Amino acid sequence: MRILAIETSCDETAVSVLNVSGGFKKTKIKILSNIVASQVKIHAPWGGVVPNLAKREHQRNLPIILKKALKESKLLKFPIFNFQFSKFIPKIDLIAVTNGPGLEPALWVGINFAQELAKEWKKPLIGINHLEGHIFSVFLKKNREIRNPKSEIQNIKFPAIALVVSGGHTQLVLMEKPLKYKVIGQTLDDAAGEAFDKVARLLGLGYPGGPVIAKEAEKFKIKNLKLKISLPRPMINSKDYNFSFSGLKTAVLYKLKEPEIKIGLANKSSSSYLLSFICKEFQQAVIDVLIKKTMRAAKEYRAKTIILGGGVAANKELRRQFQEKVANNSGSRYLLNLLMPEMEFTGDNATMIALPAYFRVSKNKKSAFPRTLKADSNFRLK
Repeated sequence: MRILAIETSCDETAVSVLNVSGGFKKTKIKILSNIVASQVKIHAPWGGVVPNLAKREHQRNLPIILKKALKESKLLKFPIFNFQFSKFIPKIDLIAVTNGPGLEPALWVGINFAQELAKEWKKPLIGINHLEGHIFSVFLKKNREIRNPKSEIQNIKFPAIALVVSGGHTQLVLMEKPLKYKVIGQTLDDAAGEAFDKVARLLGLGYPGGPVIAKEAEKFKIKNLKLKISLPRPMINSKDYNFSFSGLKTAVLYKLKEPEIKIGLANKSSSSYLLSFICKEFQQAVIDVLIKKTMRAAKEYRAKTIILGGGVAANKELRRQFQEKVANNSGSRYLLNLLMPEMEFTGDNATMIALPAYFRVSKNKKSAFPRTLKADSNFRLK
């Protein structure tokens, strides 16, 4: 099955063409194109994504990105400048589009565009949950082709616990079987990625916050200074699996107001050290909470697989510590398998939307295609 997928849930405009066949046991995946247009530079002056700006850029970029995706996948053989959607029907079997969760103005651009294509080309259309896409991103490979019988998809053993962590979402999801989800924990305020952005803004490091804080944290070297920086680990010992990172951001704000910290940051000889110290401690506080809650959930639900997905999954220290924790857990009663996406697929992309679309259609063709799609900013996994 050849699938054209569209993703516009936030500030990336993405179109992909995926060729996939088989099922969870016998899967063959080939990425024909995976085009992503980032809006980071546009939103950077604001320190975060502005919904109306994102909507405008999606409207401008989608036709351009679609043409590039079709050309790269060799479905468009004549010059791009002569291309007209109404006069050309590519050899695809299905159109998939993100219909939530996300920024509603941005979601509607992708949905309306996909519905127009489905109507013009007389192709079936399916809406896919953005978070499900992040879970399926662990099965995508940069070399663009996966063949069975040694497919990563076969490595997923159920039950599984998925941690989806990004700029807009932080959720722990129980997967008892393929395509069956139960959200067991979620953020009560700021998502982890959102907290990274806000703390980076407090520190004057720019946007997006995740990469710049990680870069500063890597610079940290232990020195014999009396000054200590310690931040809280919000809800790390709570009995539930929910998260809260707003208080952690506030703790950084108060820390920056302390006289010793203010003086240290104003001093050229110590400012760089203190900045990297704060970044390292903040990053570690987030990592500690994410890993402890995930591992505790895996133990309680006797999970055999842990899946890490979402934009924050690009954080190298988070990945390293997860790998270390799972490896140290190898002597437990339940053998854990850790699946993480390749760096290219940690951020928002359309290929991660195409793959679950294939499995959903294969599982239940009759109920897969609603008459109309609606943007749902709070679309829950289920």
